Amino acid sequence: MNQSDTIVAPASGAGRAAVAVIRVSGPGTTDVLKALCGALPTPRHATLRKLHDPRAGALLDRGLVLWFPAPSSFTGEDMAELQVHGSRAVTGAVIEAALAVEGTRLAEPGEFARRAFENGKIDLTEVEGLADLVNAETEAQRRQALAQAEGSLRRLYQGWRAELLKAQALMEAGLDFSDEGDVVADVQTKAEMIVRELRAEIATQLADRRGERLRDGYRVVIAGPPNAGKSSLLNALARRDAAIVSEEAGTTRDVIEVHLDLAGVPVILIDTAGLRATEGAVEAEGVRRALARAGEADLVLWLVDATDPKWSPPEGFQGFHAIANADGVVSGQKTSIPVLFAVLNKRDLAPDLKLQEGLIAVSAKTGEGLEDLVKVLENRVISTSSWDAGAPPLTRVRHRQELQGAHAALARFLDKSLIPELKADELRVAARHLGRLTGHIDVEEVLGALFAEFCIGK
Repeated sequence: MNQSDTIVAPASGAGRAAVAVIRVSGPGTTDVLKALCGALPTPRHATLRKLHDPRAGALLDRGLVLWFPAPSSFTGEDMAELQVHGSRAVTGAVIEAALAVEGTRLAEPGEFARRAFENGKIDLTEVEGLADLVNAETEAQRRQALAQAEGSLRRLYQGWRAELLKAQALMEAGLDFSDEGDVVADVQTKAEMIVRELRAEIATQLADRRGERLRDGYRVVIAGPPNAGKSSLLNALARRDAAIVSEEAGTTRDVIEVHLDLAGVPVILIDTAGLRATEGAVEAEGVRRALARAGEADLVLWLVDATDPKWSPPEGFQGFHAIANADGVVSGQKTSIPVLFAVLNKRDLAPDLKLQEGLIAVSAKTGEGLEDLVKVLENRVISTSSWDAGAPPLTRVRHRQELQGAHAALARFLDKSLIPELKADELRVAARHLGRLTGHIDVEEVLGALFAEFCIGK
């Protein structure tokens, strides 16, 4: 990417629309505006102008033109937005006319945001928040992405780095007076107090996976024995025929996923093969995949046939499974897979079913009980995925990796056997990890992958 170029690209979606937005940024922005509009509009005022092709003078369209002189723009450069009619023909013609101006080229994916980052308008966590905001599909994702784009994580990480710099200054001061033992011991004690508190805060952040769940989707696996109605329940919750349903045991062989929006939280609902001992290679692979997905899930719904609620899950599952006592009352019993609760299906076939409080019975066929199940799921995903106050949760694997690196370096700093010079070096390592979170140092290797997430005009 060459910042001496002027870049142009559509910033709105492809296809026919009432209005399309075309962005221009770079040193030649004013040349493009003069070539297409004849004169510069008043800065930061929407002005109605006729747009002409500078090569032949033909009228292309009439639209609103906005000019943002540097540095008061999104990219920090001279920048303009053209709001024109949204047909492919108009958009294409206006872009071609802009490209006819010398020094102008099409923008690469994410290049507008990258220029904003490189010109100090936003930091790396805000760039990631913008990418998530563009891709947000639910209300909760929108709120989280907007908070990050507005600097919530930047403020948190910069605050941590500022505390770490205090500890670094103390250690460096101690090294300057290395021949005075009482001075070294005093500054080291003060630095350790800062590091212990900071390390505890980072540990709390690492233990919180709400942000990652909300960004990537809360994973709910439907597991259970064959013919319990797992695929029927998936179809009922998805309100479409996403999975094949058959009375033949072992119909589901592979993992099937559907995406839901529950209370603004993205949920990935996963149907799996029935768990049973099998000799067939294909079904056995399905069972293996089912167990693997259950182990990775945020929640496992253990589905049991209400007409025979005695089937126990395989060894290794923790939580509750349904057991019917001699009086026919179904209760929840502890087993050794993380299951929040058991769900009994085919309630329409068990009219005399009696339930212990806390268990849920549904009929995927008639819809009975599904509303109650959805409410339980919504409460679960809201309580474990959403946040409204306090420190914002981390949202990406990159954040987790850098924080783990900082946390490990701080742990090494607290090692009593380490000499002061090595302790100071561990603080520098931790500071480097925190600096990489916001993009202040050594992040070139992550930039290409990150900005490639954006559409062309962002």
